[in-house]
Parts: sequence; structure tokens; C-alpha cells
Amino acid sequence: MNSTPLHFLTSGLLAVVASSGAIAVAQASPPELTAARSGSPVAKSAQSGILLAQDIVEQINIKVYEQASPAVVSIDTEKTNGSGTIISADGMVLTNAHVVSQGGEVEVTLSDGSKAIADVVAYGENGLDLAVLKIRDARNLPTIPIARPGTIKVGQRAFAIGNPFGQFQNTFTVGIVSRIDPDRNLIQTDAAINPGNSGGPLLNSKGELIGVNTAIFTRGRGGGNIGIGFAISVDNVPPFLQAVRDGRAPQTPQQQRPVMFGNEDAEQLELNGPEVTGRLEEGDSVLPVDESFYDLYMFEGEAGQRVILEMTSREFDPYLILMDAEGAELAQDDDSGGDKNARIEVTLPESGIYTFLANSYEAGQSGTYQLRLRSADDDPRATEPRRLILQEEGVLESGDSVLPSDGSLYDEYTFEAEAGQSVTIDLESSDFDPYLALFGPDGQLVGENDDVSESNRNSRLIVTLPATGLYRVVVNAYDSTGRGEYLLRVR
Repeated sequence: MNSTPLHFLTSGLLAVVASSGAIAVAQASPPELTAARSGSPVAKSAQSGILLAQDIVEQINIKVYEQASPAVVSIDTEKTNGSGTIISADGMVLTNAHVVSQGGEVEVTLSDGSKAIADVVAYGENGLDLAVLKIRDARNLPTIPIARPGTIKVGQRAFAIGNPFGQFQNTFTVGIVSRIDPDRNLIQTDAAINPGNSGGPLLNSKGELIGVNTAIFTRGRGGGNIGIGFAISVDNVPPFLQAVRDGRAPQTPQQQRPVMFGNEDAEQLELNGPEVTGRLEEGDSVLPVDESFYDLYMFEGEAGQRVILEMTSREFDPYLILMDAEGAELAQDDDSGGDKNARIEVTLPESGIYTFLANSYEAGQSGTYQLRLRSADDDPRATEPRRLILQEEGVLESGDSVLPSDGSLYDEYTFEAEAGQSVTIDLESSDFDPYLALFGPDGQLVGENDDVSESNRNSRLIVTLPATGLYRVVVNAYDSTGRGEYLLRVR
């Protein structure tokens, strides 16, 4: 339950009680006074008002969920999973383009557990991460109404429904609209959004769609969901749907840029090129998670290439955030370069354009910095070939542990590591499609991967570890048919 709307509701209810004759309730605000008179009619009226406010909030939650959840679907492809919103009784589903853009058959799971095949009808363009599916042979399906554009307000309640991590269908979370970014047409919310929620609805208290959940942002050594989630604003939806109806929307996937950073002009950085000097200052782009300044850069890399990215400054504490060719966070670092400088050494998982943020560790820090990007093979300080932390040859076979969500087999291994340590985890098999997951010392998911690339179905994770302690690697098959030999390496 969110404390802010509860506070307003409680205040309103107390005002109603006061108008009914218990005037002292509105005046008796100090908690010690309420405690001293806990047996008085006035205190009992206040307590009754608070309980009534809590009940109203709870009933709104229940009503929104019961009204909207039947029209929320889970979406599974050969590569990814996500969520979607049924917007027409004949089976039109609104979701994110990145959920369905990697090809293959699209399977939709309805709220009652029944499954159906869906076809991708159209994609957004100009970086708009939206797509529309059509469920085959659908009729009389429940739908979610779309809110009127321009009606979203900061502070209003927000509700998210989706299938986090592809395992918990119709999970319901509650928060508020924390911020509206008009430049990117994004809604920021503290309602919990996790991988697998992508494409699902963000709703208002009427159960209307106000956004399409699309991204979370994590920052710092702890990682994980920290209440910074983003949804594509409903303001984008009617024009996109009209383009779909008119046949003007693209029917093939468009190039997607990271939704958080899609509108900035990234400066090109050359591998093994000259050192670049920049400056963080007022007027620069601001990172929503902590209001720190950042500059955006990009470089072109090849799969398997080992690179070192360094950011140094004598005027502030540098911070680096690297995103892969798909726009997902690949690594981040604060002080690995020594003297509070930042340094990322990484093996690039695929060929493409990589984006990174030259950032500061705290909000408000400004000053001049230097950037260098070079090949790790040419650097005497490179840690590669990396120390082998763990190597295991194993077999997935009958009798192994079974993942309840899909019946797939899995084995587990552990290793000790330190916060800030960068590791590469490879899972290879010629017998089945490997799936890899890493859990931290707190039991939270650190990362997961299915395929290294479209042409390589082995799994690879490259992560900067968020904490010191015992990590758990789960060796899994993509589906319940996966069996056979595998090789696991942690470096």
C-alpha cells in the first residue's frame, strides 16, 4: 500500500467526520494527543476513519485487478517472454516491439491458462517500442479500455500487471506515477516492474491503460529493482493504433535504440583512438534514478572482442554504465580504475553498436573527465586470459531437479566472488539449447541468458557482481525436452 494516497484519503475522510460533528478530530493532529485519548469517542472516530480509508484503498486495488487482469496475457517466443494487453474483443494485443521482434512463433497465454498462437500485425517506428499482435480465431475476449491522452498526473495511483521473469503470470503491483518525461513520452513509476513485465499494462484507478511497461533502471552496487520503472505513455498509443488500422505501420521490426537514451545524440568513440575529454555540468542530460549528470557515447564492436573502457577525473567520482547492442545493461563500474576512477573490461557478446554513459557516482557532481576505449589484447593491464573460477562438465538427465514453471531440468553450482568483480559465465552444449541464470548472495536474480546471438544458441552472461558472497549458477535447458552433456565455465 502506498503511503501518499493513503495520507490524502485519510485527510479527506477525517474532514468528512469533522463535518458530521466530531470537529475535534480534524484539530487533534499530534499523535501523542491521540494516544492519550485512545479510549475517547474522538479517538475512536479517528481510528474508524483511518480504517475506512485503508479499506477504500484496498477495495480500489481489488477492483482494478479484477477488472483488468482477465485482459492481460503472457507472451512467449523462442527468444523472449513478456506481457501484453488485449485491446479488442477479436484478439488484438498491444505489447512492446522488443518482446516479439526477434522472430519465431508467438504463443499467448490467456489469464485462464489457455494458450493460443498470435501473429505480429505491426511494429512502431522511429524508435517507438510498440507492437500489435492478433490472436488467431479469437472472439469475445475481455479488453482493457485506453485512457484519454493528456490525463496522466504525477502523484496519481498506478497499477502494473504482467508476467515477471516469465514465471508469475498476472502479478499485480501498486505504486504511483513518480515522474513524466515529456521529451521521451515516458511515465516513471515506482510500481514494481521486472523482466517479463515488458509489454504489459500500466493502469489508473479506473482500470484504464495509461502506459505500456517497457523498462526498469538499476544503479549502484546492489542492482535489482529499486523503484525506477518506465512505461510508454498512452499519448503514443492512439496514433500508433490509427497507423495500424490504416495499414501505415511497419510490418517488420524496426531498429530499436535503448528507450532510456533513444533521443540523445551519442558521440562516436573509436576503438584504440585518441583519448576523449568531456565535461559534466548543468544542462547535461540527467539520470532519473539519482539526478546525476551524464554524457552519452557509442562505439561499434564485434562478437568476442575484448575491450577496456576507462573514465578518469580529478574533479568528481566517475561512473560508467555500458549497454549492449540490444540496449540492455551489460556492465557498470564505479572505482575499478583506482583513485575513484571507473574501468570496465568486457568481452562483447555480439556484433553491433554499444552505448555507454559517462556519469558521476552522485547527483550534482560536475567537472572535466577523460575517456579511453582500447582493445584488451593490446593492454598490459588486461586481466584476460581471465582467471578460471569454475569449470564443470555435466549432464542434464532424468532424475535432475525440475523447474516447476516449465518442467525443464537444471543443475546448480556455486562460487565465491567479491563486489565489483566482473565475470564471464559460458554454458555450452551440442545436445540441447542451454539456458543460464545467476543468483546473488541475497538470492535475487543477477542475470539470465538464453542465446549468445541469433546464430549461437549457447548461453553467456557478462556481469559486474553487485555484492561479496556466494553466487549460485543454474544450468538449465530452454524447455522440458532439453537433455545431454554440457560445459560450464566461470571466469
